[in-house]
Amino acid sequence: MIITVTMNPAIDKTLDVEYLKKGGLNRIQHVELDVGGKGINVSKTIRQLGDKSIATGFVAGNNGKIVSNVLDELGIETDFVEVEGETRTNTKVYESTGEVTELNEPGPEITQEQITLLLDKIQSYAGPETLVVLAGSVPNGVDTDIYARITRLVHEKGGQVLVDADGELFVKALEAGPDMIKPNRDELQKYADMDYLASEKELLFFARKMMQKGVSRMAVSMGRSGALFLGEDYEAKCEGLAVNAHSTVGAGDAMVAAMAYGWNQHLDREEQIRYCMATSAGAVTTIGTKPPTKELIEELKEKVKIVYL
Repeated sequence: MIITVTMNPAIDKTLDVEYLKKGGLNRIQHVELDVGGKGINVSKTIRQLGDKSIATGFVAGNNGKIVSNVLDELGIETDFVEVEGETRTNTKVYESTGEVTELNEPGPEITQEQITLLLDKIQSYAGPETLVVLAGSVPNGVDTDIYARITRLVHEKGGQVLVDADGELFVKALEAGPDMIKPNRDELQKYADMDYLASEKELLFFARKMMQKGVSRMAVSMGRSGALFLGEDYEAKCEGLAVNAHSTVGAGDAMVAAMAYGWNQHLDREEQIRYCMATSAGAVTTIGTKPPTKELIEELKEKVKIVYL
């Protein structure tokens, strides 16, 4: 069973413009609305892959009702904690040059009582056959040790944890020894205090240090350069797949979804890696945060080449 946790869901509003004129009039060419937040994006992609998950986290106000209703229409089970305020709207402006400007709202204020309610929900699901996916930012009122707390809680019940976060959320979660992680190149460089573009050799060095925290499986997404994959007894690299890209938003979430799907389906190592690469590449071809189709994923999966290091 897969549980995705989205502390800070959103209505994702995607705007296409020819060129963003700051301080001037902008005529929008296309508008796309999606329900999102990293964990929710993972649940949507898992659904496209043909598997099931339960989406939990915090929702608020009318936007929160929209999030729950849309996921219900998609056939995704939900078990959110309803809080006061309003679930945020995140606006992404895409220019024809490929440049993206993001405007993200903060989301509602969360109380300690509401945090306890969410922890109780997660604990009720956790068990030996459960993978809890912790992805994205947290709203006001939630401490940056929350992913570490959840990781320990899930481990106490025999479950496993996959973390996709950055900053203090990621650093503190790593100390709790999550089973799987998916940093991107930038997140790994920040963790290693590198203020320059790291070489593949340097990325591997710091990835190995992360594995020593108790991580059993790790993917490092590197955009067009592909991705690195590490396990307890292997290291591998895949070059990026050539696709007709619309935007890179959601590509990382798609890879996390493929990791969770591979775990839940008990796929072998190479099949998991192929799904990670194909699902991530497929995600950059879609508009907004919509997941790729299963047909596209299967097509791209055949093009993945794995090189063991």
